This record gives sequence, C-alpha cells and structure tokens, in this order.
Amino acid sequence: METLSNLTGQSFDLIVIGGGINGAATARDGAIRGLKTLLVDKGDFGGAVGWSSRLIHGGLRYLEYFEFGLVRESLKERERLLSNAPHLVKPLQMTIPIYRGNKRGPQLVRLGMILYDVLSFDKTLPGHRMLRPAPFGQLFRGVNRDRLSGAAQYFDAQVEYAEAICLENVLAAQAAGATVLNHTAVVRLLQPEKGGVVEQITLEDKISGQQVEIETKASVLLNTSGPWVDQVCERGWQADHPQPLSPRKLMGGTKGSHIIVEPFPGAPTDGALYVEAETDGRPYFIIPWLGKYLIGTTDLRVTKDLDDIKASDAEIDYLLNETNRVLPQAQLSREDVCFTYSGVRPLPNEDKDKNSSITRSHIVHDHSLPKNGDIRNLVSLIGGKLTTYRQVAEELTDVAYRKLGRSVPACTTQELPLPGAVEFSAHTLVDLIDKYSDRLPQPTIEYLFKLYGMRSWEVLALVDSTPALAEPLQSDLPDIKAQVVYAVDTELARTLVDICFHRLLVAHRANYGRDALPAIVDTLRSHCSWSEEECDRQYQAYHKYLEVHAIPDYQLSAETEAMSPSPAVC
Repeated sequence: METLSNLTGQSFDLIVIGGGINGAATARDGAIRGLKTLLVDKGDFGGAVGWSSRLIHGGLRYLEYFEFGLVRESLKERERLLSNAPHLVKPLQMTIPIYRGNKRGPQLVRLGMILYDVLSFDKTLPGHRMLRPAPFGQLFRGVNRDRLSGAAQYFDAQVEYAEAICLENVLAAQAAGATVLNHTAVVRLLQPEKGGVVEQITLEDKISGQQVEIETKASVLLNTSGPWVDQVCERGWQADHPQPLSPRKLMGGTKGSHIIVEPFPGAPTDGALYVEAETDGRPYFIIPWLGKYLIGTTDLRVTKDLDDIKASDAEIDYLLNETNRVLPQAQLSREDVCFTYSGVRPLPNEDKDKNSSITRSHIVHDHSLPKNGDIRNLVSLIGGKLTTYRQVAEELTDVAYRKLGRSVPACTTQELPLPGAVEFSAHTLVDLIDKYSDRLPQPTIEYLFKLYGMRSWEVLALVDSTPALAEPLQSDLPDIKAQVVYAVDTELARTLVDICFHRLLVAHRANYGRDALPAIVDTLRSHCSWSEEECDRQYQAYHKYLEVHAIPDYQLSAETEAMSPSPAVC
C-alpha cells in the first residue's frame, strides 16, 4: 500500500477527494483513461455507501417529482450493473401493497408502473403486474388486509455487499495505476490569492499523523466527499489564514436510518415490501438481507455533526410501528433490533418544505465561476446515487479532461466488468467446490464466491499456502481467517472497523462483530504482523466506533472488560 512519504515530489493530473462510490468510480475511470490519479478519503473507502438501503434501483418514487431523466439514467445503469457485477448485484422483486386512503391509490401506482416499464424498455428484468387483494393475500399471508385494495409487483436489484462494489472500483483504479489512500484527510487547500487555482494541498494520515504537501497547480481537484463537501471547502487557505473555497453552503443533506431484525412472523419470503407509511405517507422498505431483514428508511434534516450520526429512538419506533402495522403478526419491539445504522444523503442545499421533494439528481458544481469562488481547478459533486455512480464518474472524468485542456478520450466503463466479475462464470463455483471441499464446508465456498466473485480464487490461494487460514472466525458464520489477511494485504484495510464493517460485514450479521474480534485480532497478530500495542489500540477504537455510530447507550468500559452482548443486540 502507498504511504504519504511516497507522494513527496509527485504531481497528479487528477486528485479525487472522497473515496465513496462516486469518488472511487471517478478514480477508476480517470486512471483507465490515462490520467495520473490520486484518490484519498479521510476514513475508509466505501464507508458511507454501507449506510444506504443497498438497492440498485431506477427511482420509482422520483416519478412523483417528474424526474424522468434521472429515472431513465438510473434504469440504464441498473442494467449495466446487473451485467458488470453479477456476483454482487442481483434482481429483487418489489411488492407495493395498496390501501384505501393511501396518498398513492391504485390508479396512480398503476400509472407509475407503466411509466417505469416504458422508461426501462431495454431491460432484461420482467415487467410489472398488478394484483387484486385475494391473490396478493395468498402470496403474502402476513400482510394486513384491512382496507387492502390490491398490490403492484415489479423488479429492481439489490447489492447486499454495497461496500464491496465500492471497494472493487478502488481496486480497479489501483490496478489501472491510481494511487489510493484511505484514512488520509485533506487538511488544507492553499489558494495564494483570491481567484486562480488551488496551488497546494496538505494531506494527513489520520492513523500515523504524518503530513505531506502536494503541488496542485497543474491538477484538477474533484471534491466527491458526499455530505462532507462543505467541510472540504472550508479547509481553504490564503497566505496564512483560512479562506473557505465556496462563498455559500452547497450541501443540505437529510438523514436516513435503518434497523436490522431477525426473521419474524409474517415477514415477506419472496422479495421485498415497499410500503407507504401511515404516519407521514413516506415510502419505506422491508428487505431480506444477509439472513435478516433491513427496514428503512427515514428522511430527516441533519442537525448534528456528520461524523456523529446515529438512529434516534423516535426513528427506531417509527420503523417498528409502521412494520407492525403492515405486518400485524410481527409484533416487533426494540428488543428485536439487532443493529441500527444511519447515513446522510448528499443532497443540494435547497429551501424545500418537504425533504422528499429535494432533487435526487446530481449537480457538477464548477468553482471556476466568479459566483462559485473563482477557482479554476476545483469541482465539487453535489448529490449522486449508488445506482448511477458509473455515469457520474464518466461525467466527472470528462470535466477533468476539459479543465486540463486535453481532448476527451472515450469512456470504456459501460461494458467493463468489475474485478470480481472478470471472466465471471457460474462454473467457477463448481471448480472452487471441487478444489476446496475437503478443507472448507460448501456453504463457506458459496459465500466467498458471492462476496468476492472471481477474486475468491485469490482469497482461497491463502489457504493453499497457510492451511490454518481455513479456520472459521466464529462457528455460526461462514467467514474464515483468510479473509482477514486478504482484507489487509490486498483490500487496503487498516483498522478493525475497516475489516468488520466494510470488508467482511461481520459487524452487521452477529453481535456487532464482537464475537469474531478475538479470532480476527489473533489472525492480525499471527499473520499480518500487527503488534500487541496496535491490536489493543484498534480494539479500543472499534468499541469507540460502536459507541458513536451503532449501539444506543453503549458503555465502552463495560464492553472492553467483558465481551457480553448488549440487551438490545441479537
């Protein structure tokens, strides 16, 4: 992995600030097209994408606000992802129960379904169908039938491991020649005088504290830091004093929270439910996910520090109550909540009464305009959806080339598979099982193939060289020690949070990952040269992360003394 010291004296054509899905994809596209590219993120790559609903969708709800262009764009990109990342992106049937008194009645829903099919005329997924109450009730016996008018069914797609799709873009960027650094913050952007260019940026390794300065007079800087766009702009300097790079606030994000529960009575077994909440009329999802159910999301204005976002009690109760209303047998309570998470949608700063009416289309904000700060080499991305990341990256890379004064080469990512899908074939799974079934259970091999695709050969090659790495991390999960080594050696993981939340996702599947920590730490100590001091520091940092982001009323001292599960944790 690159370190900051390696950057001394280097210059770059393209510097991408923010390693979420849009930044990672832009670094990939830029590097593939020949730009010398640097990608940095103050945290881990793809951290924020994991707080989404994990859907690759066309944006059915956006039809309400006549954003037909966004829906068409999303549906095209959905089709590309089904082809270019088949190991990660899978079709998912969505069912919308329709009740008398809903804001969206049968005729409006039917019209939306027809428009959705028209805008996805070139899709490979099936079209929609409308269901009367009786056949719908036979398919979904747990759904509340009081005032039920019928239902609509259609297909979108799901990416269970959203973090992986971002990471594969990072790895593809690195393979194409990009320098990629996580846990590396931009702490200063030096603009010697008003107008002109950002001539120098200062980077800081957030783990080691090391800093380095990079000359950027001949670089294009793309601020793809999502909800943190304004924070990056606030780090501008002129001479020896701070000078924000944007004269106004650009972001006006809203908070979306989810809860995760174990399978429950009445839960949908065939696809997901897309339900209109009775409380406020906002649609929300009940989605099968990793053997559990993901329920969300909310839509609230952000009033707290972006790095201190957590689901509130009111949001948890809202999602539980709405789920119990549509699925009366569920009878879910807070004790049934295994996990909560919250993210911030990177929406533009718009003065709208309804959060849902704020556009979901992305905006390429060029700071070279006098009203935008008069900075010729800085561009900020406002907005951007998981589904449309590839198209956004293509647009941003085109902008970078034009700002560099070069002719724009053709983009090739439309048909380019992600690393785990290169020469992808279901026959590969058969070959993996044939080779490794004497050392690993078949469900583990199938799980590895689902997460890594063709990269699973690289993971299992570690088992060939070190048989002990075939050992499971915990008895009730398919994850093995080889994944920990692979996460550090190949996937750029630097912390326990990186490993448990963004590489293996054990944090989401069982007790916030705490039961797997002893085996993970032992693997890091034995096979990744982590010292006792580093393991202890990482252990403390992991529990601090849980305290801030995950578990309500989390007591760090008690958890570090004994690995006992919280009463609110499955």
